Amino acid sequence: MKTIQFPNLGIIEKKLSTGEIDYLWKCIEDKGNEYKSALVGHIENSYELGGADHFYGTTVAPMINEYQTKFNNLGEKIPTTSGHPYVMSQWWVNYQRETEFNPIHNHNGVYSFVIWMKIPTNYAVQRDYMFNDSAVSNFEFQYINILGDMESFTYYMSGQMEGTMVLFPSKLKHQVYPFYNCKEQRVSIAGTVSYTHLTLPTSDLV
Repeated sequence: MKTIQFPNLGIIEKKLSTGEIDYLWKCIEDKGNEYKSALVGHIENSYELGGADHFYGTTVAPMINEYQTKFNNLGEKIPTTSGHPYVMSQWWVNYQRETEFNPIHNHNGVYSFVIWMKIPTNYAVQRDYMFNDSAVSNFEFQYINILGDMESFTYYMSGQMEGTMVLFPSKLKHQVYPFYNCKEQRVSIAGTVSYTHLTLPTSDLV
């Protein structure tokens, strides 16, 4: 008797170092133009970030290499006439306030990522606010399993998730649920990696 498991994709998670976190806070401090108009989410304050090349080289590229080792090279699924290096085509910071959210969506590009910088809420407390709703305040991936059924994978938001980065296929659908009864803002960073030769339309991200 032999067991066969169908291949599938996944995500890569990393706890960022103090040096990486300090660099990101500096990028946030020096944030650029307003970015909300380029996104479809219901989050009022989003801004472009600079310093993409450094962060890509030190953090994102090694995670992509790890992804390709564990799963496969998603870039090979995008038709091209010749090899092209990746580039971090978009990245920005979000300041999410209570009741704001991002509906289910995916991204353009090959790989995308999210980094949680500040999380002022705890999912267990938030759940009690909303009649034991397990989704409230959390980040959720959604995908179709081998039987065609909808499945989900949830990151439960609390201070323990601060400094966590998740790299995932850009086409993997995900959403951000609102939180309540908290006047502090949740701060997160999102980005997209694409081929240098591709001019992508702006995507709706975390």
